[in-house]
Amino acid sequence: MRFNGSPRWARHVLGLLLTALLGLSVALPVFAVAPDPAVSPAAAADPTATVKEDCLDPPLWATLDGWKVLEIRAVPGVQDPEEYRQRTVRRLHGMARNGALRPEQLVLQDQPPYTFVGLDRNGRFTRELAVEDHAAACFGISRQELATQYRDSIRTAIARYRRRNTLNAWLEGSAQALLVLGTFILWLRGQLTVNRRLRERIARRQSFPLLRRLRVLHKLLDTDQARSLLQWLRTGAHWLLLLLVSYLLIPLLLGFFPPTEGLAAGLRSQIIELVAGGLSGGAAAIPNLLSILVILSITVLVIRASNAWFSAVDRGQMRIPGFYQEWALPTARLATILIALIGLVLAYPYIPGSNSRAFQGVGLLLGVLTALGSSAIATNIISGLMLIYTRAFRDGDRVDINGTVGVVQERALLVTRVRTPRNELVSIPNATVIGSSIVNFSFSRREIQQPVAIAPTITIGYDVPWRQVHELMLAAAASVPGVSDEIPPYVLQTSLNDFHISYELNAFVIEAGTYRETLSAVLAALQDQFAAAGIEILSPGYHAIRNGNASTLPKPAPTD
Repeated sequence: MRFNGSPRWARHVLGLLLTALLGLSVALPVFAVAPDPAVSPAAAADPTATVKEDCLDPPLWATLDGWKVLEIRAVPGVQDPEEYRQRTVRRLHGMARNGALRPEQLVLQDQPPYTFVGLDRNGRFTRELAVEDHAAACFGISRQELATQYRDSIRTAIARYRRRNTLNAWLEGSAQALLVLGTFILWLRGQLTVNRRLRERIARRQSFPLLRRLRVLHKLLDTDQARSLLQWLRTGAHWLLLLLVSYLLIPLLLGFFPPTEGLAAGLRSQIIELVAGGLSGGAAAIPNLLSILVILSITVLVIRASNAWFSAVDRGQMRIPGFYQEWALPTARLATILIALIGLVLAYPYIPGSNSRAFQGVGLLLGVLTALGSSAIATNIISGLMLIYTRAFRDGDRVDINGTVGVVQERALLVTRVRTPRNELVSIPNATVIGSSIVNFSFSRREIQQPVAIAPTITIGYDVPWRQVHELMLAAAASVPGVSDEIPPYVLQTSLNDFHISYELNAFVIEAGTYRETLSAVLAALQDQFAAAGIEILSPGYHAIRNGNASTLPKPAPTD
C-alpha cells in the first residue's frame, strides 16, 4: 500500500483509524468480564483450533516419481481429498514432462482469499494450484508462506525429475546396479561355501572345548546335544544374515533407477529409523539395565548370605532356641524363593517393555494358569510345609506311610518319595501323606537314643507250659545278631484264645535300616527253636484233630 502522492488529510485520517484499532485491541481484553460460554477455552486460546479440527489426519501426499512433493492437510471447498490428490499428481507429472517449462516460471499470485501457484509465460499467468487460509491454518502458518513452500517444493521436484530421467542417468544406474548385483552374487557363493564347511566341521567334531568352559552348558548337554545346538545356531545365523543382506540390497538396487528412487529413499528411511530407534531405545534402557543389575547383585548376595547362615545351622555351628536342626535346609529353600520373588518385584518396573501389552498379556495368562491349578498345588505345598515343620520324618528315615514301607528319598514341596525294599520309588502327594498315619522307625534312635522293637506274635497250644514258651522265644531272639542288647527282649501273653495262647516277642533291633531283615531272622529263629523242642506253632490258627494224624512238626534234614 502506497502513501506517496496521497492527500495530507487522508494520511491523518488513516493514522487516526490505526490508532483507534490499536486501542481497541488493547482495551477489549481488559474490559472483557467473562468469555462467551459457547466458545470453548481451547478455541479462545487458539483461534485456529476450530479450523484445525477439519484438517486431514493423516495427511495425504502428492508424489512425483515416487518422491513426496506436496503435503495436503486440507482441500479447497468441498472437493474429495483423494481426487484432489490424484489431480495434483497428474499436474505435477504434466509440468515435469513439459520440456518447454522452466522451474523459474513458477510464481505466486495473491488474490484473496487464495494465493495461486502458477506459470508466468511472458506476462500471462496460468493457475496450477490454489492455497487458501484454511489449508494454511492446518500447518500453523500464513497462506503466503504455505504457497511459497509449495512453489519451492515443485521447483525442486521438477529439477530432480528431469535430472534423473535422462539416458545417462539410466545407463549409470544400470551399471551400478549390475556391479552391486554381481558383488552380491559373489558374496552369496562365499557365504554358502562357509556355511557348508562350518556344517561339516561341526558334524566331525567329537568335543567342544568352548562348551566345556561354560560349566552350566557342559553339565546340561552331552556331545550329541551340543552338536545339534551348534548346528541349529549355525542355520539360524546363516538365514538371518541372508535375509538381512537381501533386505538391505533391495533399497540399494531401487535407488539406481529414477522411477523407484523415491521408494528406495522410503525404505532407507525406514531402515535408518529402525536402527536409530533401536540404538536410542538401547541407550535409554541402559539406566534401567544398570538398576536391574544392581538389584540382581544384591539379591544374589542376600541369597548366598541366607544359605550360608542356614548351612551353619544345619551343621550345628549355630543354634537358635526352638529351631530344630533339620529345619535349616528346607527353610533355606523357602527363604531363597522369598528373596528371589522380592528381587523380581523390585526389578520388574525396570524391565524394558514391562508396561507393554505383551507383558500384560503374559501376566494375565500366568494368572489364569495359576488360578486353574492353584487349589491342588497350594494344598500339596502347604501339606509339604506342615510335614517339614511337624518333624514327622526326614530324608533317610525308614517309614510306613499308608501301607507303603521304605526309606524316605526326598521331601519336596509337592510330593514325598519313598524307596521300598524292592527298590521301587513311590511318589506320594503331600496332601495324602498329611492325612495318613505315619510310622517312623528311625525316630526313636535319633531323638531319644533308644532302639525300635519288632513284635512278632505266635500261638502255642494250651498243652505247652508258658514258661517253656518264654524261654524258647527269648533264646530265639538272643540267637539273632541284629537284635540289640541295650534293652533285654521280653515276651508278653496277649490273648487266651479258644484253642491256643498268643505270645508276643518284643526284641529291639540295632539299626532301623535292618528292621525288615532282623524281623525275618527272628521269625526263622523261632521256627528253629520250637521245632528243636518238638512244639507245634499253631499260627495263625491251626485246628488239629488228634485221630492218629501225623504231627505238623517239620522233619529234620537228612545228614550225610
